[in-house]
Amino acid sequence: MPDFTDSVWTRPARPRTGQPTLSREQIVRAAIELLDTEGTAGLSMRRLGARLGSGATSLYWHVATKDDLLELAVDEVMGEVYVPEAGDTPWRVGVSVTAGGMRTMLLRHPWVIGLLGVRPTIGPNVMRMTNRTVALLSAAGFHGPRLAHVHSLITAHVIGSATTEAAVAAAVRRSGLPAAQLQQKLEPLMDELGEKHTDYARWRQEDGVADMDPEQVFTQSYMFGMERILDGLELWLTSNPAPTD
Repeated sequence: MPDFTDSVWTRPARPRTGQPTLSREQIVRAAIELLDTEGTAGLSMRRLGARLGSGATSLYWHVATKDDLLELAVDEVMGEVYVPEAGDTPWRVGVSVTAGGMRTMLLRHPWVIGLLGVRPTIGPNVMRMTNRTVALLSAAGFHGPRLAHVHSLITAHVIGSATTEAAVAAAVRRSGLPAAQLQQKLEPLMDELGEKHTDYARWRQEDGVADMDPEQVFTQSYMFGMERILDGLELWLTSNPAPTD
């Protein structure tokens, strides 16, 4: 099993000879396009070389392994997430913008979800994002280990929400039917199950439940959860003010 710290970001640059026909940026962007359509199982150096009209040798000039390429691709798409500068906006807005950008990125590139935590995420885009996030949370009043806990809490909500939504979206695409039509097909079964699970059936009859839009319910649930997390953190800050010198 490879060492967790054996990362493209921790390894010294390899000596290279000759002149490549492709840039590393071209290779990474093409890999991301392939990952977006085929997922990690569909990515190979051979397929990537065919997509670029180049042999695998040209790819290996820049990237030693598929794992290294995945690390480069993850850092590249992380660069899509905008983190406001501390002081440019209220901390709740800054956190919401950052978290929302992370969620949007994960839904745009769902293959990233399964790669988080596999290797160190310490590329330049991730570190720029992390540095700004630390500054944003520090300015809000979170410090030391508690700042790490807050960041983990927010990240967990984002990843959990995106993981479920991405899985359902993939299932809907495979079905070839709109989400609303799939929901309608399930209604008779859900009515039957409700006969044995009365609390669930009673909830389904409450105002607003029948009108829930399957295309929007994940976004609404994510936003509800994010607001409640921020409410709790704001209350905690009020009850635990930062010490003054």
